[in-house]
Amino acid sequence: MRRLALKFLAAAAVLGLAACAQLPAPGPAAQQEANRQAVLAFYEKGLNQKDAEAALKYVGNRYVQHNPTAADGPEGFRKFIAFLREKFPNSKSEIKRSFAEGDYVILHVHAVREPGTRGNAIVDIFKLENGKIVEHWDVIQPVPETAANSNGMF
Repeated sequence: MRRLALKFLAAAAVLGLAACAQLPAPGPAAQQEANRQAVLAFYEKGLNQKDAEAALKYVGNRYVQHNPTAADGPEGFRKFIAFLREKFPNSKSEIKRSFAEGDYVILHVHAVREPGTRGNAIVDIFKLENGKIVEHWDVIQPVPETAANSNGMF
């Protein structure tokens, strides 16, 4: 009886592993959400916690930077985070909206380098490959003191 039970458990384990091996890959919506979560974590670790190494875990084997003031690659990102830590240790970036479409994630951000200032409105665009960030674009606009409308930027 014991031998039969062991054979049954072994067969069940093999069938279970075979079933797991045949599970379909995550669908597009699941991958888009995983990409969005990776970018949110990257942003929090890098821009808010100023921990470049923790943020770089979300970056692929290349990191192409389209901001003309930032260098490509992990070393360029490390230099940017070191600059923030040194010059703006109290800076904070609040993500107001995030969107994922295919391999792209877009963030709408209110970034304040010095507490008490209006800061900047930023749109960050990230491209991911295999769940890792490989490219970055941004558009930055200062938050004005006054506006021609009462809608606000966020």
